[in-house]
Amino acid sequence: MAAAVRIFLLLLLLLGPGGWGQAEPPRDSLREELVITPLPSGDVAATFQFRTRWDSELQREGVSHYRLFPKALGQLISKYSLRELHLSLTQGFWRTRYWGTPFLQAPSGAELWAWFQETVTDVDESWKELSNVLSGIFCASLNFIDSTNTVTPTASFKPLGLANGTDHSFLRYAVLPREVVCTENLTPWKKLLPCSSKAGLSVLLKADRLFHTSYHSQAVHIRPVCRNARCTSVSWELRQTLSVVFDAFVTGQGKKDWSLFRMFSRTLTEPCPLASESRVYVDITSYGQDNETLEVYPPPLTTYQDVILGTRKTYAVYDLLDAAVVSNSRSLNIQLKWKRPPENGYIHYQPAQDRMQPHLLEMLIQLPANSITKVSIQFERALLKWTEYTPDPNHGFYVSPSVLSALVPSVVAAKPGDWEESPLFNSLFPVSDSSSYFVRLYTEPLLVSLPTPDFSMPYNVVCLTCTVVAVCYGSFYNLLTRTFQIEEPRKGGLVKRLANLIRRARGVPPL
Repeated sequence: MAAAVRIFLLLLLLLGPGGWGQAEPPRDSLREELVITPLPSGDVAATFQFRTRWDSELQREGVSHYRLFPKALGQLISKYSLRELHLSLTQGFWRTRYWGTPFLQAPSGAELWAWFQETVTDVDESWKELSNVLSGIFCASLNFIDSTNTVTPTASFKPLGLANGTDHSFLRYAVLPREVVCTENLTPWKKLLPCSSKAGLSVLLKADRLFHTSYHSQAVHIRPVCRNARCTSVSWELRQTLSVVFDAFVTGQGKKDWSLFRMFSRTLTEPCPLASESRVYVDITSYGQDNETLEVYPPPLTTYQDVILGTRKTYAVYDLLDAAVVSNSRSLNIQLKWKRPPENGYIHYQPAQDRMQPHLLEMLIQLPANSITKVSIQFERALLKWTEYTPDPNHGFYVSPSVLSALVPSVVAAKPGDWEESPLFNSLFPVSDSSSYFVRLYTEPLLVSLPTPDFSMPYNVVCLTCTVVAVCYGSFYNLLTRTFQIEEPRKGGLVKRLANLIRRARGVPPL
């Protein structure tokens, strides 16, 4: 009976003063967002943000249990006394001229900068250890960060979160421009998410789709924020962001229409069960204007307006926590279609397929007199198969000439005549309208230099291999197939041979 009473008292102590079945409210929360923006160039940008907030002071409290906040990052904050941490891994370059201003800008390669607490005595040593640990967490080459590529800015990179002081001696910044971002970096980044890639918006993070884009950037931002309006206590905020830019012409097979399935090869079926908010925002600022060229399907239930980067934007909002958004078709596949051809719809672009068909770009434009028009195309150099190189690969590869077909205004009106009876120089250019004449011009072929491998290496390998085979194999074959015979020594020596010579000279039979 006494043991039962002790067990009952222990249960009461574990339950606490709140009473039976009343659990402590969670101190952490998760919000996931996806913003889809049609860009001025016709491309489509998708920006993911997973925001985890934890009402805990990691550097003061002895934290041993982690629910939503990643334990690996929480231990980094405590061990190295971090105030802020910002890491980005980017492939490509954000072209502001064609795509506009991004939500979060990041340089190509790897960028890492961190603020340390004022209690840190050796900032350089903590910075070195921090970069090595992050290198292991994100499978990146951050261990190559040292004093040769680390700086301490004084004017830029101010703290983005709650900060008591701005002593820049506790700030370190480094960039690795040659860092190559691949699936090995995306996998550990997704594992830090509370739902990983099993549910919610993270199901769209398919590596084979994300890395076949014009731009890819993934980042981790950790900072302290105020827990309430008075800022009497501090919470830690983790923002995991991922931005990609899809080429609408390539993914849409020459069309500018797009959808979630066309971009990510997947659709949304359910929110992350641990998320308090799960929403998709589609920029429909141009929709509703005079032209009304955009059509979003399914129609949004709500819209949201705000001033973003100095411009008023309108977004269609799809709340995954709303059962009506997903229950209708059991999946959400947001689509954007062009109701009418846009201003540059006379443009016809057919993307190339490797080793199947080339690129085709046709534009119908009207040029004013005495004007200059430049057309530029971005491309990337790639290695060919060794059988696809020409006999003189160092000379380069030729690109077919461009064709310019124009109707040029005629200075003197021409008289239509009988083409059969006209001379050669007149019959080749028939006149259908006396006010203009047709001209077709060709540009020079473009010579492009591509990376060329060292073709002497196969020759050297073949020669070395043949030599090794001839020497080694020939020696072993000779030893294995040769037959050995024992020969008895001949009787008689030099004296006997000399005696036989003398006897042969005298005509006497030999011994």
